[in-house]
Amino acid sequence: MILVTLGTQDKKFYRILRELDRLIEAGKIKDKVVVQAGDSADYESKNMEIFDLIPMDDFNKLMNKCDLLITHGGVGSIIDGLKRNKKIIAIARLSKYNEHHNDHQLQIVENFSNAGYILNLRDISHLEKMIEKTKTFKPKKYVSNTDNMVKLVDDLIKS
Repeated sequence: MILVTLGTQDKKFYRILRELDRLIEAGKIKDKVVVQAGDSADYESKNMEIFDLIPMDDFNKLMNKCDLLITHGGVGSIIDGLKRNKKIIAIARLSKYNEHHNDHQLQIVENFSNAGYILNLRDISHLEKMIEKTKTFKPKKYVSNTDNMVKLVDDLIKS
């Protein structure tokens, strides 16, 4: 099963949905595709299960069950997938398509990709190849730095 998360932006992100639909129609994707689409939930598809927001318990079950996570360039979505050892394809929302106010997600996705954690989908027309690449991709194991950050802040407060 492929889980797709598009974030909570107040802008549409149809670009990825259209390409997923095309690949399903062409028989290139045979897996069930479930989408948490946020503001793009009005996209109509007979090939995917599309929800605006999935309740957290159900979302966690889907995240645990999915074989592949396709997500926008949000840090929360990427880290959630990494913590669950999921293979992740990330595509940044871009301002030139009116999918975001700016292009900060480009840097987020690039940094996680360069570190070996995820695959960066820069060109939507390469989604099929990127999905194929996930079959051999071995993501770097994610190690949280939260404890160190909490200690740093705690030390600052105490000094």
